[in-house]
Amino acid sequence: MSDDLLKRAPAPDADALRERARELDAADALAGHRAKFALDEETVYLDGNSLGALPAHVPARMADVITREWGELRIRSWDESGWWTAPERIGDRIAPIVGAAPGQIVVGDSTSVNVFKAVVAAARLNGGDRDEILVDATTFPTDGYIARSAARMTGHEIVACDPADMAAAVSDRTALALVNHVDYRTGRLQDLPGLTAALHAAGALAVWDLCHSAGALPVGLDAHGVDLAVGCTYKYLNGGPGSPAYLYVAERHQAAFDSPLPGWNSHADPFGMTPGYEAADGALRGRVGTPDILSMLALEAALDVWDGVAVEDVRAKSLALTDFFLECVEAYVPEGRVTSVTPAAHGERGSQVALSCADAPAVMTELIKRGVVGDLRRPDVLRFGFTPLYVGFADAERAARTLADVLGGLGG
Repeated sequence: MSDDLLKRAPAPDADALRERARELDAADALAGHRAKFALDEETVYLDGNSLGALPAHVPARMADVITREWGELRIRSWDESGWWTAPERIGDRIAPIVGAAPGQIVVGDSTSVNVFKAVVAAARLNGGDRDEILVDATTFPTDGYIARSAARMTGHEIVACDPADMAAAVSDRTALALVNHVDYRTGRLQDLPGLTAALHAAGALAVWDLCHSAGALPVGLDAHGVDLAVGCTYKYLNGGPGSPAYLYVAERHQAAFDSPLPGWNSHADPFGMTPGYEAADGALRGRVGTPDILSMLALEAALDVWDGVAVEDVRAKSLALTDFFLECVEAYVPEGRVTSVTPAAHGERGSQVALSCADAPAVMTELIKRGVVGDLRRPDVLRFGFTPLYVGFADAERAARTLADVLGGLGG
């Protein structure tokens, strides 16, 4: 299917597409996971790439955290309820989802804070005459803001370029590159293995933002030799609004990892309260201050939905879902009303479909009124995120059919 204006093909009738959706859902090995989430059948929720749905068991877990661990045990819960070790313990639960061995991920702080830690630490790791930081020119804006601030602090120059051109742009001046694994606007999947290898060949370090890929597709941090990575947990990992982010520091870099935010939680002897700073061993160097325990433990509980789930199976369903959605859009939507800006090639696609559409804000408002919840990026992009653990093929068909009805109602 073309990335450009969706071409017309002989359209199957709606009954045929609905029947195919039923058959695909019946054969879906992941379909049973939908029952683990708090969802209603009246709504098609395609915004998990912004905020994942609530795992149904999390409220009971949080009630116990609040009433017993906080309400009864109080300060004792730092030891007796495992609060103190939560950042690295939960990091080890995220690790297999992103292809990392234990001991390399610590959970805490926001994505922005972790981007700052990673960029500054990478610049310090790879110093000398390397005075350049490559930044994904299509990146989520905050990454660019943070990178520019880090560059001012470390005396580096920012070079912004498209990820497709980054391998050619890297030079012996490049200290590191900061790249989004999946473009937040278009859903394009960048070549993490190839770009990481190209950076390393030039002596540069690779820092990846996994916000739109972790939990949607295999990442392979260890297998592909990524140096540092960051990611949020409230999208495909379903950790809840504002749930803490995470920082990956490859084991080979941990001894030299020099955090620009050396807080008491990352001290080798945090309760020694000494005026001098001595960094803890391992990924704990990525900690800063007191963890946000309530949201962190909600995230830990949410990760239970991943028990027994292979991310490769999630990826296979994601591609099947987005293929089917694009097919339904092509069949249903009036000709010329939308253009897919998400790549057709599986190797270049994340787990969302982005459609360029005139009057996108009005279209999305009407879709939501009709029970199809996506989101938009101004001025003209409709985004539909497909979370395979709870989105089905009938959802994809209904969303495309409703989009066609909305566009038909709004006129040409």
